[in-house]
Amino acid sequence: MALKKTFAFGVSAALLLTLLSGTASAQEAVAPKAAQTLPSIVVTQVENKPIIDRVVATGAIKAVEETYVSPLVDGLSIRTLNADVGDRVEADSTLVVLNEDMLLLQKSQYAASLAKANASLAQYQALLAEAQANAEEAVRVSERSKKLSEAGSISTAQRDQEKAAATAALARVNSAQQFISVANAEIKVVEAQMSDLDLRLARTEVKSPVSGIVSAKTAKVGAIANGTGEPLFTIIRDGALEMRADINEADLIKLAIGQKAVVTLADGKTRIDGKVRLISPMVDAQTRLGAVYISLSEPEKARVGMYADAQITIEEKQAIVLPLTAVTVGSNETIVRKVEDGVVHQTKVTTGIQDGEFIEITTGLEPGDKVVAKAGAYVRDGDKINPVTSAATATN
Repeated sequence: MALKKTFAFGVSAALLLTLLSGTASAQEAVAPKAAQTLPSIVVTQVENKPIIDRVVATGAIKAVEETYVSPLVDGLSIRTLNADVGDRVEADSTLVVLNEDMLLLQKSQYAASLAKANASLAQYQALLAEAQANAEEAVRVSERSKKLSEAGSISTAQRDQEKAAATAALARVNSAQQFISVANAEIKVVEAQMSDLDLRLARTEVKSPVSGIVSAKTAKVGAIANGTGEPLFTIIRDGALEMRADINEADLIKLAIGQKAVVTLADGKTRIDGKVRLISPMVDAQTRLGAVYISLSEPEKARVGMYADAQITIEEKQAIVLPLTAVTVGSNETIVRKVEDGVVHQTKVTTGIQDGEFIEITTGLEPGDKVVAKAGAYVRDGDKINPVTSAATATN
């Protein structure tokens, strides 16, 4: 009987130990399972890295300065052309030669007129010399007759005749001098006409006022050149091109002359470095846009009229940054969800420069802090999470 009681006690003890052991094992199994129920949320670390403030604009490629070439002599036909569209020309190089035959004919006529005027001058000078000699003799006779008349040696009538002769001789001298003055004036007129003709002959060679690239041509051989009509050539001075970009008024005040820019052509592949050359002092009242002119460092890669985008660098600096996805912008505040020891804390921050997918954090965070990577994640202030750095290990 005692043996049965002892055996029963042993069996009970063994069962109790088994149950206790099973309970402990169950608790140990439940503990890690409970830990796994925390949501895995992707977090990102606050970094200190270079960031660039940019202004993006669109526009078209234009010439910095266009120079028109027109003839300085009207009414002459074009004999030869020495340039075409796309040619690079140098300053003072001859682009067009005009037909000078009519001017050469006029020059021959002026030369004949000049010779005639010189001959007339020589004739008038001879007449003057003769008149002066006659006048001198007539004056001497008149003076002599005056003395004789006072002495009563000659009659008053003879005295009057000699006096009149002297006056007439002096008048002929004066007339000869006037003829000479007229002849000299005629010579000067003809010489001026010849100088003008020589200038027109020199201008039959139409030259380029600047160096550059010919962008347009209307000149044709045989056509009559006219200075008041369309220019014979249009030249892009020095081949310099620029982009004219339209900037909204909020970004326009950030710009300054000399700021660097990168211009991307319509193909999306060609990129050209540039600088802000001019900024319009006015904003269009309707579109609220202002014009900015960006000079191109490699104009040969672009063509006038091409469409282009520009990214103008306003500021470049080291800053604390976060991905844009980690920031929630409200009407009154900007927040992030900072993670400390697996607990989410809603934190107010202030932002600065936005550079692509990143944004500057000026206050509220320090380098090394961790925040929820996606602001739309379903977490609230005070929630406990399992922070992970890869989206592949996160759970919904």
